[in-house]
Amino acid sequence: MQPLNEMTLQFSSKSSNESFARIVAAAFVSQLDPTVEELADVKTAVSEAVTNAIIHGYENKSGNITLSCKLYENSAEITIRDEGNGIEDIELARQPLYTSRPELERSGMGFTVMESFMDKVDVISSPGKGTTIKLIKTFKSVKR
Repeated sequence: MQPLNEMTLQFSSKSSNESFARIVAAAFVSQLDPTVEELADVKTAVSEAVTNAIIHGYENKSGNITLSCKLYENSAEITIRDEGNGIEDIELARQPLYTSRPELERSGMGFTVMESFMDKVDVISSPGKGTTIKLIKTFKSVKR
């Protein structure tokens, strides 16, 4: 299926860019005229994915994060990619309350939050090569 519109943005892995990423994603997805609740779901999931890339993907190093969005008739596909540490055990990382950084007092709920707000969450990762999170959201409110 061909997207109606798409965009890609690359930014530094600075925590100050997390809010920037969520606003960009929300603004782009707004073209589909989602409800306020649907837009909040997207913003929350993007925040979690970008925060994970910054904290877990790059830890104390700097790198780039790529955010891309594709819009379809009544859905959006949002991809967040880093070229950081990668995830050794994806299934373990997706477990509620699991965190690889307990010293930072992280809750370990990032993937759980993403999964609760999106219709589908795919994770592709290779240790030492980075992680790609694909978030898919179908909008019930879209009337075309």
